[in-house]
Amino acid sequence: MTETHSIGFIGAGKMAAALAKGLVNAGLASPEKMIASDPMAAGRDAFGQALGCETTDSNADVLAKAKVIFLAFKPYQLDEATKPVLDQFTDEHLVISILAGVRLAKLDEACGRRARVVRVMPNTPALVGEGACGYALGQAATAEDSELVNRLLSSVGIAYEVKENLIDAVTGLSGSGPAYGYTVIDALSDGGVAAGLPRDIATRLAAQTMLGAAKMVLETGKHPGELKDMVCSPGGTTIEGVHELEEGGVRSALINAVRASAERAIELGQD
Repeated sequence: MTETHSIGFIGAGKMAAALAKGLVNAGLASPEKMIASDPMAAGRDAFGQALGCETTDSNADVLAKAKVIFLAFKPYQLDEATKPVLDQFTDEHLVISILAGVRLAKLDEACGRRARVVRVMPNTPALVGEGACGYALGQAATAEDSELVNRLLSSVGIAYEVKENLIDAVTGLSGSGPAYGYTVIDALSDGGVAAGLPRDIATRLAAQTMLGAAKMVLETGKHPGELKDMVCSPGGTTIEGVHELEEGGVRSALINAVRASAERAIELGQD
């Protein structure tokens, strides 16, 4: 599939490198057909050494040599990165943006309204191949583009197409969600330490427990509530712990965290 396309990255940071490695490891791209640009020599060198691909300080080179383009720099750098090469975007370019908060209308404008644009909300676990992404298609993007983007993003986790007005919800849930997960793991670790476990063992047990619980949801297809009930024996230890969570408002706090993050994403997108 992507062996017939070359892949370009404008921006060669950690997320770009994670995506590139995922594509190569999944057999969806090859280093020989990959190019990345970055204004910083350190970024280019690290990317090139990790992937064995061509790097450059010229965004024009990327547009000239690749048809699938990932925008992977900081959102505030959009004009700086695209204005000098505005006339080099064509309708043959599929531009995949991972710029947080930058909406499709602005991306279309930045690409001269010629490229097929897709907006992606990734998350940091993509760095270890366990990302959860939502993406929205621009007006010119096709069903074939959606299929391609899904396959590319699935090389570092899972991906779902959503309407753009739901990208903020994706931001609140999976975009910000790793931080909620880390907070839960940290709190569980504290509980383990309070119960007498050494810190390193408590942290690893907590993290593995969350990983195992997540895999149970994904691999069994059962509702999380059903899986929770399976662990809670009548009058047992687990239901006592769950009662404490409910009494402490943990469920409501997590719901509110997702909503607050999504609302903040909406506010930032209006700036």
